Amino acid sequence: MLLVVEDDTAMRSLICDEFWDLGLRIVEAGDGDEALQRITEQTPDLIVTDLRMPAGGLDYVARLRTVAPTCPIILMTAFGDPKVRAEALQAGVTAYFSKPVRMSELKAAVIDALDHKT
Repeated sequence: MLLVVEDDTAMRSLICDEFWDLGLRIVEAGDGDEALQRITEQTPDLIVTDLRMPAGGLDYVARLRTVAPTCPIILMTAFGDPKVRAEALQAGVTAYFSKPVRMSELKAAVIDALDHKT
């Protein structure tokens, strides 16, 4: 299962559409609290998440790590800088992307993370 967490509905839809052909079940969440609820229902194989959203931020990433310690996390943000990137990687994200994200690069990172998980 791929968990896509993004508060921008259009962006979330675009990301989900991009990953349908990977053959994964895709579950969506609109904010950090909803994402954590989804994870309690079923641990995903991979999380693709925005950083800056309701109930988001680096403390949200830390909570994700607590409830899904081995799940790869791909983080996206429009408000990143080198310090945020370093903190996110230190918090345990697998990959970090600044928005606007190139979908081809995001998809490659998802495929790579899933390949390394199996």
